[in-house]
Amino acid sequence: MTTKPRPFSMIRDFALADWFTLGNAASGVGALFSTMTYLQEGGIWHLYAASGLVLLALVFDILDGRIARWRQRASLLGRELDSLADVISFGVAPAVIGYGCGMQGGLDRAILLIFVCCGVSRLARYNVTAEVNSNAEGKVTYFEGTPIPTSILLVAVLCVAASMGALHENLWFGSVHIASLGLHPLSLMFALSGALMVSRIRIPKL
Repeated sequence: MTTKPRPFSMIRDFALADWFTLGNAASGVGALFSTMTYLQEGGIWHLYAASGLVLLALVFDILDGRIARWRQRASLLGRELDSLADVISFGVAPAVIGYGCGMQGGLDRAILLIFVCCGVSRLARYNVTAEVNSNAEGKVTYFEGTPIPTSILLVAVLCVAASMGALHENLWFGSVHIASLGLHPLSLMFALSGALMVSRIRIPKL
Protein backbone atom coordinates (compact mmCIF):
# COMPACT_ATOMS: atom_id res chain seq x y z
CA MET A 1 0.00 0.00 0.00
CA THR A 2 1.49 3.31 -1.07
CA THR A 3 1.33 6.27 1.25
CA LYS A 4 -0.03 9.54 -0.05
CA PRO A 5 2.47 12.37 -0.27
CA ARG A 6 2.18 14.96 2.46
CA PRO A 7 -0.01 17.86 1.32
CA PHE A 8 1.94 20.99 0.52
CA SER A 9 1.58 23.64 3.21
CA MET A 10 2.22 27.28 2.33
CA ILE A 11 3.23 28.11 5.90
CA ARG A 12 4.93 24.91 7.09
CA ASP A 13 7.08 24.60 3.97
CA PHE A 14 8.23 28.22 4.02
CA ALA A 15 11.89 28.77 4.89
CA LEU A 16 13.00 31.83 6.84
CA ALA A 17 14.49 33.27 3.65
CA ASP A 18 11.07 33.11 1.98
CA TRP A 19 9.63 35.55 4.50
CA PHE A 20 12.34 38.03 3.55
CA THR A 21 11.44 37.47 -0.10
CA LEU A 22 7.85 38.36 0.74
CA GLY A 23 9.22 41.48 2.42
CA ASN A 24 10.78 42.31 -0.94
CA ALA A 25 7.43 41.90 -2.70
CA ALA A 26 5.56 43.88 -0.04
CA SER A 27 8.05 46.74 -0.34
CA GLY A 28 7.55 46.80 -4.11
CA VAL A 29 3.78 46.93 -3.74
CA GLY A 30 4.20 49.71 -1.17
CA ALA A 31 6.22 51.66 -3.74
CA LEU A 32 3.34 51.30 -6.21
CA PHE A 33 0.85 52.57 -3.63
CA SER A 34 3.06 55.54 -2.77
CA THR A 35 3.44 56.52 -6.43
CA MET A 36 -0.31 56.26 -7.04
CA THR A 37 -0.92 58.41 -3.97
CA TYR A 38 1.50 61.00 -5.37
CA LEU A 39 -0.38 61.05 -8.68
CA GLN A 40 -3.70 61.42 -6.90
CA GLU A 41 -2.84 63.84 -4.10
CA GLY A 42 0.56 65.34 -4.89
CA GLY A 43 3.18 65.65 -2.18
CA ILE A 44 6.72 64.99 -3.30
CA TRP A 45 7.43 62.94 -0.19
CA HIS A 46 5.25 60.16 -1.62
CA LEU A 47 7.78 59.79 -4.44
CA TYR A 48 10.61 59.75 -1.92
CA ALA A 49 8.74 57.05 0.01
CA ALA A 50 8.32 55.01 -3.18
CA SER A 51 12.04 55.28 -3.90
CA GLY A 52 12.88 54.33 -0.32
CA LEU A 53 10.64 51.28 -0.51
CA VAL A 54 12.43 50.07 -3.65
CA LEU A 55 15.68 50.43 -1.73
CA LEU A 56 14.16 48.45 1.15
CA ALA A 57 13.13 45.77 -1.36
CA LEU A 58 16.77 45.54 -2.44
CA VAL A 59 17.83 45.02 1.18
CA PHE A 60 15.32 42.18 1.54
CA ASP A 61 16.50 40.72 -1.79
CA ILE A 62 20.10 40.64 -0.60
CA LEU A 63 19.22 39.24 2.81
CA ASP A 64 17.02 36.40 1.60
CA GLY A 65 19.88 34.86 -0.37
CA ARG A 66 22.34 35.25 2.47
CA ILE A 67 19.91 33.76 4.97
CA ALA A 68 19.26 30.77 2.70
CA ARG A 69 23.01 30.14 2.42
CA TRP A 70 23.57 30.68 6.15
CA ARG A 71 20.83 28.24 7.14
CA GLN A 72 21.67 25.92 4.23
CA ARG A 73 17.99 25.51 3.58
CA ALA A 74 15.96 26.66 0.60
CA SER A 75 12.31 25.88 0.02
CA LEU A 76 10.77 24.58 -3.19
CA LEU A 77 9.15 27.96 -3.61
CA GLY A 78 12.32 29.98 -3.08
CA ARG A 79 13.43 30.66 -6.66
CA GLU A 80 9.90 31.27 -7.94
CA LEU A 81 9.07 33.58 -5.05
CA ASP A 82 12.27 35.52 -5.60
CA SER A 83 11.56 36.04 -9.29
CA LEU A 84 7.97 37.13 -8.72
CA ALA A 85 9.03 39.55 -5.99
CA ASP A 86 11.79 40.97 -8.20
CA VAL A 87 9.33 41.59 -11.05
CA ILE A 88 7.22 43.72 -8.72
CA SER A 89 9.99 45.60 -6.93
CA PHE A 90 12.57 46.07 -9.67
CA GLY A 91 10.44 45.84 -12.80
CA VAL A 92 6.95 47.22 -12.26
CA ALA A 93 7.74 49.64 -9.41
CA PRO A 94 10.56 51.55 -11.18
CA ALA A 95 8.41 51.79 -14.33
CA VAL A 96 5.47 53.17 -12.36
CA ILE A 97 7.76 55.62 -10.55
CA GLY A 98 9.02 56.76 -13.96
CA TYR A 99 5.43 57.25 -15.08
CA GLY A 100 4.67 59.14 -11.89
CA CYS A 101 7.64 61.44 -12.49
CA GLY A 102 6.22 62.49 -15.84
CA MET A 103 7.17 59.84 -18.40
CA GLN A 104 3.60 59.70 -19.62
CA GLY A 105 3.90 60.24 -23.38
CA GLY A 106 2.94 57.50 -25.81
CA LEU A 107 6.54 56.54 -26.51
CA ASP A 108 7.42 56.85 -22.82
CA ARG A 109 4.74 54.29 -22.00
CA ALA A 110 5.96 51.95 -24.72
CA ILE A 111 9.50 52.15 -23.35
CA LEU A 112 8.33 51.50 -19.79
CA LEU A 113 6.30 48.50 -20.96
CA ILE A 114 9.28 47.10 -22.86
CA PHE A 115 11.47 47.63 -19.79
CA VAL A 116 9.12 45.54 -17.62
CA CYS A 117 8.89 42.83 -20.29
CA CYS A 118 12.69 42.71 -20.49
CA GLY A 119 12.85 42.29 -16.73
CA VAL A 120 10.34 39.44 -16.79
CA SER A 121 12.24 37.76 -19.64
CA ARG A 122 15.56 38.21 -17.84
CA LEU A 123 14.24 36.47 -14.72
CA ALA A 124 12.65 33.65 -16.73
CA ARG A 125 15.94 33.05 -18.56
CA TYR A 126 17.81 32.95 -15.26
CA ASN A 127 15.42 30.35 -13.83
CA VAL A 128 15.78 28.17 -16.91
CA THR A 129 19.56 28.44 -17.29
CA ALA A 130 20.59 28.48 -13.61
CA GLU A 131 21.51 24.79 -13.59
CA VAL A 132 23.40 25.06 -16.88
CA ASN A 133 25.44 28.00 -15.60
CA SER A 134 26.22 26.34 -12.26
CA ASN A 135 29.64 25.05 -11.24
CA ALA A 136 30.40 21.62 -9.79
CA GLU A 137 29.09 22.75 -6.40
CA GLY A 138 25.75 23.75 -7.87
CA LYS A 139 26.37 27.48 -7.50
CA VAL A 140 25.65 29.93 -10.29
CA THR A 141 28.96 31.58 -11.17
CA TYR A 142 27.78 34.35 -13.48
CA PHE A 143 24.71 36.23 -14.67
CA GLU A 144 23.74 36.59 -18.32
CA GLY A 145 22.59 40.17 -18.69
CA THR A 146 22.46 42.71 -15.89
CA PRO A 147 20.43 41.57 -12.87
CA ILE A 148 17.02 43.24 -12.60
CA PRO A 149 17.82 44.83 -9.19
CA THR A 150 20.20 47.17 -11.05
CA SER A 151 17.04 49.16 -11.85
CA ILE A 152 17.58 50.74 -8.43
CA LEU A 153 19.96 53.05 -10.32
CA LEU A 154 17.05 54.32 -12.43
CA VAL A 155 15.06 55.00 -9.28
CA ALA A 156 18.03 56.86 -7.80
CA VAL A 157 18.24 59.11 -10.89
CA LEU A 158 14.52 59.88 -10.64
CA CYS A 159 14.80 60.55 -6.92
CA VAL A 160 17.58 63.08 -7.56
CA ALA A 161 15.50 64.66 -10.32
CA ALA A 162 12.56 64.96 -7.94
CA SER A 163 14.74 66.63 -5.30
CA MET A 164 15.74 69.23 -7.91
CA GLY A 165 12.18 69.85 -9.05
CA ALA A 166 12.84 68.18 -12.41
CA LEU A 167 9.48 66.43 -12.75
CA HIS A 168 6.76 66.32 -15.40
CA GLU A 169 7.27 69.24 -17.83
CA ASN A 170 10.58 70.01 -16.11
CA LEU A 171 12.10 66.56 -16.59
CA TRP A 172 15.74 66.67 -17.62
CA PHE A 173 16.30 66.87 -21.41
CA GLY A 174 12.74 68.06 -21.97
CA SER A 175 10.36 66.27 -24.31
CA VAL A 176 9.87 65.71 -28.02
CA HIS A 177 7.00 64.50 -30.18
CA ILE A 178 7.41 61.83 -32.83
CA ALA A 179 4.35 61.17 -34.98
CA SER A 180 2.25 62.92 -32.32
CA LEU A 181 3.57 60.56 -29.62
CA GLY A 182 5.33 62.17 -26.67
CA LEU A 183 8.80 61.11 -25.60
CA HIS A 184 10.95 62.30 -22.72
CA PRO A 185 14.54 61.46 -23.70
CA LEU A 186 15.25 60.62 -20.04
CA SER A 187 13.00 57.57 -20.44
CA LEU A 188 15.60 56.10 -22.78
CA MET A 189 17.56 55.06 -19.69
CA PHE A 190 14.79 52.49 -19.14
CA ALA A 191 15.27 51.25 -22.70
CA LEU A 192 19.02 50.90 -22.11
CA SER A 193 18.47 49.08 -18.82
CA GLY A 194 16.02 46.67 -20.44
CA ALA A 195 18.38 45.96 -23.32
CA LEU A 196 21.23 45.22 -20.91
CA MET A 197 19.05 42.84 -18.92
CA VAL A 198 18.26 40.66 -21.92
CA SER A 199 21.76 40.90 -23.38
CA ARG A 200 24.28 38.05 -23.29
CA ILE A 201 26.78 40.05 -21.25
CA ARG A 202 28.34 37.81 -18.61
CA ILE A 203 28.59 39.33 -15.16
CA PRO A 204 30.40 37.34 -12.44
CA LYS A 205 28.15 36.55 -9.49
CA LEU A 206 29.82 37.64 -6.27
